[in-house]
Amino acid sequence: MNELVPGGNVPLPGGALAVRVPGPFDVCALVTDDSGKVLGDGDFVFYNQPTAPGAQLRGDTLLLEPGRLRTGATRVTVVVGAAEPGTPLTRLPPPTLQVSDAPGRVLVRFTPPPARGETVLLLAEFYRRGGGWKLRAIGQGYADGLAGLARDFGVEVEAEDTTPPGAAAAAGQPPGLAGRSGTRNASGQPPSAARVTRPDPAVVPHGPSTPQGSTPHGSARAASDPDGFLALVNPARATAGSPPVAFDTRLASAARAHAAALAAAGRLGTEGADGVSVHQRVTAAGYRYLRVGEHLVSGPGTTAEFVAYCLRTDRARRTLHERAFTHAASARATDPRTGDTYWTALWASPLTPDGLARTAAEVVDLANGERARAGLPALAVDPLLTTAAQAHSADMVARAFYSHVSPEGSHPWDRAAAAGSTRRTIGENIACGQRSPAEVMDGWMNSPGHRANILKPAFTHIGVGFAGGGPAGTYWTQLFGA
Repeated sequence: MNELVPGGNVPLPGGALAVRVPGPFDVCALVTDDSGKVLGDGDFVFYNQPTAPGAQLRGDTLLLEPGRLRTGATRVTVVVGAAEPGTPLTRLPPPTLQVSDAPGRVLVRFTPPPARGETVLLLAEFYRRGGGWKLRAIGQGYADGLAGLARDFGVEVEAEDTTPPGAAAAAGQPPGLAGRSGTRNASGQPPSAARVTRPDPAVVPHGPSTPQGSTPHGSARAASDPDGFLALVNPARATAGSPPVAFDTRLASAARAHAAALAAAGRLGTEGADGVSVHQRVTAAGYRYLRVGEHLVSGPGTTAEFVAYCLRTDRARRTLHERAFTHAASARATDPRTGDTYWTALWASPLTPDGLARTAAEVVDLANGERARAGLPALAVDPLLTTAAQAHSADMVARAFYSHVSPEGSHPWDRAAAAGSTRRTIGENIACGQRSPAEVMDGWMNSPGHRANILKPAFTHIGVGFAGGGPAGTYWTQLFGA
């Protein structure tokens, strides 16, 4: 497998390719010739127009068959933006592009540097060279979003208006994007804003009786707290001195899916009978978290009984009172064979660049505290080691493995070198399942091998990575260098 840096390129095998960007991102593709300009609407592939000759978008994965692209096509550019409208990329982890061949073997991975205010990112470009195809890593951002992209690709971007979101889609036109050659909107003026209409997963309730994008009948309270869960837990949090949590539809979707899986299996567990963990359901629903907690309970018949149970149990009560959580949701499902009720409540705080930086800094501070007590000099933070550590944590989440050696066989020193590090000695600690820097450091210091890395006199630098999701819920990486 190849790990690319911006500007790097790699030849690709013939046949179909799967291009995946996991996480809270929208994936789009632009099909062009050597001029870099689209020819029409069919050259723009996105969530509301997911297919074109040789290209098909399925969730976070673009299925690409270069040999079936339209006549004259020589490039396919992969574009990402935040899945949640209005979210700047600085609030999200860097997107990681992963390219696999038809049998599922990962060929290439590329993680761009963190965004600096951009809202749209050109992640990579597939291009024809001679008789084959190659991939080039780009990582170029646009602070003015799709309007800036329009200037480069000839995609016409309509000016902001008050047209209902469904109107453009009903007419068969991608909302806000006209996909024609040129960079002028209907008024003849340069495009000033891109408006791709998408239901906001944090606002629009989803359910079997509620079509996506519609609003169910009933009170505002029913839409924001359908089971009255928050109405019960927020007063309890206030009594404990904790701030209130807000209802989140993504957590609600994950809770419903996991409660149903528990009822189908007839037993409690962080992993359902379908082999999917509750944490994987959270990230699959689009919620990337920094902190997470869950209540998995069977028995209570009402929401009030469920909350009362959680408040009676010491560990569950600590989760309910946890100050760090900002969002929550609950769901229940009944096992038709026994009539037993299974509950899933989810608590979380979102992953942000600042929150991730604070978490990593806390791990570094705790490690340096241990070194100080041992009479050793402090480790300095190395940005390249940090990039490699973060990429490894994210990779373990994305591909659901836990190892110092990736499925392709890359080792810690390989990942450090791929990130640009030239340090001659590399060491790595990994951990999964711990919910805080203090908890993960305590585990490492109580393990002789991990403790030896933290207290190795020769190490001078450190990078820390964290990612939430996967079977274990949290994945931590310390990468040391000298």
